[in-house]
Amino acid sequence: MLHFVHHPRYVAPAPKGSSFRFNKYGLVRDALIESGVEMTMHAPDPMPRDWIEAVHDPDYVDEVLRAAVPAEKERRIGFPVTAEIADRSLLAQGGTYLAACLALEHGYAANGAGGSHHALPDAGAGYCVLNDLAVAAHRLVAEDKVRRILILDCDVHQGDGTAVLLAGRPGIFTLSFHAEKNFPARKARSSLDVALADGLDDDGYLAALRSYLPSVIAEFAPGLILYQAGVDPHVDDRLGRLSLSDAGLEARDRFVARIARTAGIPIASALGGGYGADHGKVAARHARTILALADERAKQR
Repeated sequence: MLHFVHHPRYVAPAPKGSSFRFNKYGLVRDALIESGVEMTMHAPDPMPRDWIEAVHDPDYVDEVLRAAVPAEKERRIGFPVTAEIADRSLLAQGGTYLAACLALEHGYAANGAGGSHHALPDAGAGYCVLNDLAVAAHRLVAEDKVRRILILDCDVHQGDGTAVLLAGRPGIFTLSFHAEKNFPARKARSSLDVALADGLDDDGYLAALRSYLPSVIAEFAPGLILYQAGVDPHVDDRLGRLSLSDAGLEARDRFVARIARTAGIPIASALGGGYGADHGKVAARHARTILALADERAKQR
């Protein structure tokens, strides 16, 4: 049984003048339904403001919730923050938190949005408004639902906002595998960063995962993995600089799920990045990631 978190308002209207579209979030849901996988869909509640302000600057949170983000900050985000996008941001935050709670109960769950890993304390960036990974991780530890969380970021871009927001917070380890020369130009410092060369292929990527992930899990011993499962390492991604094939992405996801299953660690995934003119193809990659994680997690040890 796949536990999948989705809300109709994940598909927000595109802001005027922006090229960014939110339709892939509905297309991922549709692709999962069409796959025939046994699935329960869960609708998230908006993340309460107090939990967001425990991580983000309250003045910035207020700007987002009033849809009054200054123009210079909106330029960094990549689109205007409308009332609909503010609402969507709160739901995506709640979605990652709900997926984590479901994973703790069932072993694996997926949020059909989220992964806004570029959002910083007082500003958004790179199509990210508020950082659901950081907010959810902080809340889970503060509520004592889990003592230690590993945020595993396999998006092609470094999780700079997550690293900044969670630096020094006990019980949370940030591990980022990313293209060294890709956005952001100025990298933050995660608990561990693995910078990858342009054009890295399937074999090279899997070798990097094998070199670092097992030892981090063994030494940190997380009780939960929050997995930023971006599909932008794909060779055809518009904003990627790596060269993973469909098979390479599946091997990545199955390795992550297998090592978590073997260690008895629940895993919750967030959608993360994936870009291209054909939104259906991008959504299909996201759906295949979720299906591979669910299938691998369901296997017996």
